[in-house]
Amino acid sequence: MRIARLSGLVAAPSAVGSVVVIDVLRAFTTAAFAFSRGVRQIVLVETAEEAFALRARDPRLLLVGEVQGRPIPGFDFGNSPEAIEAEAELAGRTLVLRSSSGTQGVARAVHAARTYLGSFAVAEATVRALQRDGADVSLLAMGWAGDGIGEEDVACGDLLEARLANRPIDLAACVAKARASRAAQNGFDPTLDWITPGDVERALQVDRFDFAMPVHRERGLLFARAER
Repeated sequence: MRIARLSGLVAAPSAVGSVVVIDVLRAFTTAAFAFSRGVRQIVLVETAEEAFALRARDPRLLLVGEVQGRPIPGFDFGNSPEAIEAEAELAGRTLVLRSSSGTQGVARAVHAARTYLGSFAVAEATVRALQRDGADVSLLAMGWAGDGIGEEDVACGDLLEARLANRPIDLAACVAKARASRAAQNGFDPTLDWITPGDVERALQVDRFDFAMPVHRERGLLFARAER
């Protein structure tokens, strides 16, 4: 198994094999918490307009996401794992997720044989899924707004790579690297009302859930589901 490390939206089309699109803060942590609350599936879109169009066809859909970190007017939730975890009425629902980094990377990873949503919360389960695939792996760290500059996503990639290679890694140092990132520090800035300390703490919980989040293309849409 060869492991390639890639960064940012510009690199997404060159990702091949089993591709893990990593968005720790916050999209694919939010996705993991949504599945933990019983969400059946998540439709990944690039724009808010796509999300609204899907809900116009099916009013039962819940819209989740952000633009430049901030909640989207008319959406049911921002990109907040803390808010999703607190929501009681998610079992069996379908969510539509739009983010400035993660969902863009998934949409642009057009040469992937198989795609997974990556975050600390599902790290070990994702590694097991990649090992079952037995293919070459591309670890795509998205960073802020898809620019690839995000130490939290790089740290998650470090963890996934070490585990895939059966190589030891200092987990505490890995999490500390993520906590020190610009994105994580935003969560502790009292002037920002669109990200919370609770979002950050949930994003840094390694192996919180025992499922991977593969993506399937169906009927022209990208669906993520939880798979053990």
